[in-house]
Amino acid sequence: MSGSTDDRRGTDVLDAPGEGHTELKRVMGPKLLLLFIVGDILGTGVYALTGSVAGEVGGAAWAPFLVAFIVATITAFSYLELVTKYPQAAGAALYTHKAFGIHFFTFIVCFAVMCSGITSASTASNAFAGFLRDGLGQTDAWPAGSTPLLAIALGFMALVAAINFRGVGESVKANVVLTLVELSGLLLVIFIGLYAVTQGKADFSRTVVFESPSDKSTFFAITAATSLAFFAMVGFEDSVNMAEETHEPAKNFPKMMLTGLGITGLIYVLVSITAVALVPVGTLSNPDEGSALTQVVAAGAPNFPFDKVFPFIGMFAVANSALINMLMASRLLYGMAKQEVLPPFLGKVHKSRRTPWAAILFTTVIAFGLIIYVVRANGSEEGASTVALLGGTTALLLLCVFTVVNIAVLVLRRDSVSHSHFRAPSILPYLGAALCAFLAGPWARSDEQQEQYKIAGGLLAVGVVLWALTWVVNRFFFAKKTYMRDPEELDDPDHAHHT
Repeated sequence: MSGSTDDRRGTDVLDAPGEGHTELKRVMGPKLLLLFIVGDILGTGVYALTGSVAGEVGGAAWAPFLVAFIVATITAFSYLELVTKYPQAAGAALYTHKAFGIHFFTFIVCFAVMCSGITSASTASNAFAGFLRDGLGQTDAWPAGSTPLLAIALGFMALVAAINFRGVGESVKANVVLTLVELSGLLLVIFIGLYAVTQGKADFSRTVVFESPSDKSTFFAITAATSLAFFAMVGFEDSVNMAEETHEPAKNFPKMMLTGLGITGLIYVLVSITAVALVPVGTLSNPDEGSALTQVVAAGAPNFPFDKVFPFIGMFAVANSALINMLMASRLLYGMAKQEVLPPFLGKVHKSRRTPWAAILFTTVIAFGLIIYVVRANGSEEGASTVALLGGTTALLLLCVFTVVNIAVLVLRRDSVSHSHFRAPSILPYLGAALCAFLAGPWARSDEQQEQYKIAGGLLAVGVVLWALTWVVNRFFFAKKTYMRDPEELDDPDHAHHT
């Protein structure tokens, strides 16, 4: 979830006053930064999880998206203070290290961010298979959990790995194009909804009906659905990796990040209202009926060929999301291997392609395991609730990271810097830490969603085992300590691939 430009390598430039020296070329003005943020947030979440969220709360599917937007915005204020205070590209791991100085804790936060990228990309692969099925009209032939869907999802992830290995520079211009495609798909849903209203097809009375399949109270039903919907709002934290490529980050980041969150939050609420008004919740949350937003397009404009086009727009959006996340995950793994806190083998770079092939292979194998688990689980009786496991695990991992970041802001208030920077209202980091910690708890999940802890725990256990092996090798074979040597360079893509 980091970005780079094609010409960012080794470019020493004269910085404008107050921007600070950087080896990266400052190419992003406020408009490009806004498009990057919007493009990073949009995508897999709302495309893949709208039906699952509706399944948790019934017609009031907009409410969890709204709550998720509020929590994300509060946390964004903490990120804004930290990215303008420490405008380096390592993100949460750097902030954690500066605040607490515990190397193992920094590693766990960094590994959690990496795992969130893998689970997010695996969710995208699952969604990609669903959209391809819808686009080819194979809804009946390829039911949820079927082998063809699994083969498509795994094949897609293998393709992402191949592109990652070849070396991809996610240039700002390409991001703009991808963002516009993603945006067009969601605006299509909203406009079809408006058209359906004029035709008398929409039933907005459904949008205020709370229905929880587990007979939870309204509060806990919305809480459980919010922990799902939160996956749709993540992405804003990735933009901190662009700090060294942005003109006047202290001035531009706050306005653009908050504007980007506002735009995406509004789109998500409108999309979820439209979806529920046009399609009954029972149908919307049934994966065998096709993806939720494809159903919406078909219901709102049955005489238009939009339902033929829309699945392919969805495929485009989730493909972009998967590629960015797997690039981020392989780079972070590579970065941790270079820091000598993971086995050095994972830091190996291909001689001609100059891509971190070992890290790409390792992250892809983990993604394969997650995809097999979730696609197969989705074919069981639990139905729609299991399709959201990976998206929910992404949200769970990031909610834990966001709790730490909100606390780090308060700890780092003691650390003064010479340049001016954004300062969040003091109440917000406290509120953000409490809300993120609450949403990360088991009470914020339905019985089916408790599986997220097993997935997250298993992934982090892999990290701890690798750390322990590295510690043993470092201690007994090389007589040196295992610690984060330079967290500022953890997410440095310049050494990871060549475009």
